[in-house]
Amino acid sequence: MEYQVKENDIRLDIFLTSVLDDSRSQVTKMIKSGEVLVNGKQVKAGFLLSIGDKVLVNHVSKDTMIPEKMNLDIVYEDDDLIVVNKANGVVVHPGAGNTSGTLVNGLLYHTKLSDVNGDERPGIVHRIDAYTTGLLMVAKNNKAHEFLAKELALKKTYRKYIALVWGVIPNDTGEIDAPIGRSKNDRKKMAVRSDGKKAVTHFRVLKRYEKATLIELKLETGRTHQIRVHLDYIGHPIVNDPVYGNRKLFDDTGQCLHAKELGFVHPRSLKYMQFDSELPLCFTNILKKFE
Repeated sequence: MEYQVKENDIRLDIFLTSVLDDSRSQVTKMIKSGEVLVNGKQVKAGFLLSIGDKVLVNHVSKDTMIPEKMNLDIVYEDDDLIVVNKANGVVVHPGAGNTSGTLVNGLLYHTKLSDVNGDERPGIVHRIDAYTTGLLMVAKNNKAHEFLAKELALKKTYRKYIALVWGVIPNDTGEIDAPIGRSKNDRKKMAVRSDGKKAVTHFRVLKRYEKATLIELKLETGRTHQIRVHLDYIGHPIVNDPVYGNRKLFDDTGQCLHAKELGFVHPRSLKYMQFDSELPLCFTNILKKFE
């Protein structure tokens, strides 16, 4: 994957943590191993980039893409695409530090995938966090991938999430319109920033508990960690989120966030399709503690 630099005097390792989902230590390993080139040359992690520099990242090896047998919860499948219900703790695609056991490894064992994204993210049109569960659409061929990606970019894809958040939200409905960018204090995290990319999340209260609220959310945009960042920003972080909110964790199963519904126009038939999924046990087990 190639990236073009749009600002001066930014360190290479800091730049890469802002465009990749990898930590600074992982990025440093990639640079030292020669998997990162700047204008065709290998440089050090502290190299200062300039506007117009081209950074080539090729950190996914052939070994990373070994198909692995995996129990996949496939909700729908045809010659063009797959809708899969991703399990808790499963990383969507390989990267530095995650070379096996990802959803992509399992999908490659099951079928062929599009290569629009090259070797890094075959078939992956959109992602959810490792410890977010729920529905994802995956493309089997490039034509389907390009169509679905365009629909997503044009905000025509329907996505509804269910989340359990700390605190009692007083309003029945609400909109969070706050730009998101990489956190200046912790490069592993995202944050609401005035110079960030536009991000809009809509929510509706489903049920209120003494110390928490069950809500549904719909996305207008799809920024990294968008829901988690937005809810933390308004003072209602997701229950059991290990990164945002600094609240007590019930266990290590991750945040109570589930991609429950997914709707889109089929790339071949052009008919609208919509899918639903049940809350997983890792979510309902924690939910019961509030009931």
